[in-house]
Amino acid sequence: MTESPSASELHQRIKTDQPHTARIWNYWLGGKDHYEVDQQAGDQIRKLHPGIGDYAQADRRFLGRAVRHLVTEAGIRQFLDIGTGLPTADNTHEVAQRHAPESRIVYVDNDPIVLAHAEALLTSTPEGRTDYLDEDLRNVDTILEHARRTLDFSKPIALMLLGVVIFVEDDEEAYGIVRRLMDALPSGSHLVLSHTITRPDMPDVDAAVAFWNEHGTPKLTQRTPEAVARFFDGLELLEPGVLSCNHWRPDTDGELPPEVAMFGGVGRKA
Repeated sequence: MTESPSASELHQRIKTDQPHTARIWNYWLGGKDHYEVDQQAGDQIRKLHPGIGDYAQADRRFLGRAVRHLVTEAGIRQFLDIGTGLPTADNTHEVAQRHAPESRIVYVDNDPIVLAHAEALLTSTPEGRTDYLDEDLRNVDTILEHARRTLDFSKPIALMLLGVVIFVEDDEEAYGIVRRLMDALPSGSHLVLSHTITRPDMPDVDAAVAFWNEHGTPKLTQRTPEAVARFFDGLELLEPGVLSCNHWRPDTDGELPPEVAMFGGVGRKA
């Protein structure tokens, strides 16, 4: 793990008077790592779009199903999880090591609250390993350099980008970041990505995001389902494609759960 900032430096980076995405997400997931300002913003967003709190749950379950598939079906044993978020139940390393104890995971996030709780992400089975890097998604070279200390880049790696490229406003920059990361990974690697969408039949989602961008930090960028699918260009897109996260291989035999405006998919690099 990289050298951590001092407690005072970390405290200065944490803004307790302004709602923050990771903490609101934690609130919606039923966690404890948030402040009253985050609860208030989270409740206000729910008023604008009552189902939005379900996005956090859908995204978390999507992560679990995707990681389980990659470990048990694709034989993946290495994960680069960027935009980790606050530790909660069934983090990437917990799901992966439950099925393959030797799995190795590198977490990356630049949120001081996440850094403060990084020890919860650094638990590991004796056979495996976890590491954490305090870094911004845009600093691709630094991320890759650090990841090589834990991961073997001659073997397939799963790149996890759940709800993080929404913070890159410029489309070409966002696509370029994902492309550079995938270009560095060997054949057989996978991309797991989720993203908030905008669609004409979901206007309340747009209202909720607009409220957030006026009052919260960091700002969010919505993209159409077609634009989200573009992140998988050049990859073999696994069935059932890019769609609502809770419709990606759900653990149900009957009726599908309600659609959420958090879309995701999994792609394989040939």
